[in-house]
Amino acid sequence: MLVHPQFDPVALHLGVFQIHWYGLTYMAAFGLFYWLGLRRLQHPAFAAPSSAWTGRDIEDLLFYGVLGVVLGGRLGYVLFYKFDHYLAHPLDIFAIWKGGMAFHGGLLGVIVAMALFARHRQRSFLQVTDLIAPCVPTGLACGRIGNFINGELWGRAADPSLPWAMVFPQSGVAWPRHPSQLYQFALEGLLLFVLLWLYARRTLPAQQMQADGSSRVVWGRVSAAFLVGYGSLRFIAEYFREPDDFLGLLALSLSMGQWLCLPMIALGLGLFWFTRAKVRATANV
Repeated sequence: MLVHPQFDPVALHLGVFQIHWYGLTYMAAFGLFYWLGLRRLQHPAFAAPSSAWTGRDIEDLLFYGVLGVVLGGRLGYVLFYKFDHYLAHPLDIFAIWKGGMAFHGGLLGVIVAMALFARHRQRSFLQVTDLIAPCVPTGLACGRIGNFINGELWGRAADPSLPWAMVFPQSGVAWPRHPSQLYQFALEGLLLFVLLWLYARRTLPAQQMQADGSSRVVWGRVSAAFLVGYGSLRFIAEYFREPDDFLGLLALSLSMGQWLCLPMIALGLGLFWFTRAKVRATANV
């Protein structure tokens, strides 16, 4: 049985300034997004002269995405997890240094940000999301490493005979637990990245045949794969993660995270159906 190393959350002390590990993981996430985004521009769907995607577009997408992650993640936590508390103490919403971010809220924030970007650049929204979807899982992996370093979001009780069962002193009890942050790092981060990157590399946008014999690009399959993939892997990982003590398990003994994953999976499956239906259509829409 292992014990969490109790890392100092501050990576560097520079006089009165402190650089936290969690901040460094965010920087790594954004850096990986930028690098992978440039790699995505080499895909035939985005490298064609008619697409006219550039490195500047990736920089702007990163800017929009950061705003979406931070604002959406915070508001998602407020609405999905501790609404009653923040309703009674609205000023606490701005106390982000106390923690409190939600992935599903961050996802909604990014969706809104990408919609604004697509509208401003007069591009298809699903073209934008198909471009960035494979670049997201590495950022999620970085975030889970930050959670582990901070000793937060620990797992449920585990069999002491499990070789990697770990005691998290921050939890207040000496129970061996699943290091669920590392499970999520492996599933939602590394595994999802590999599967989605390979799928996106081999997937071209579908073509809808028009009545006049021309074709029309139909985007969305890579975005759909991300929604189904993340939703499914996060749903599984939640069985090993300790539910928030102020919520516990909800209906059907599912956690809030699992309930929020179900609409993601449904939306992804619906998007797969939508792209298939569009391709089968033969008349102008």
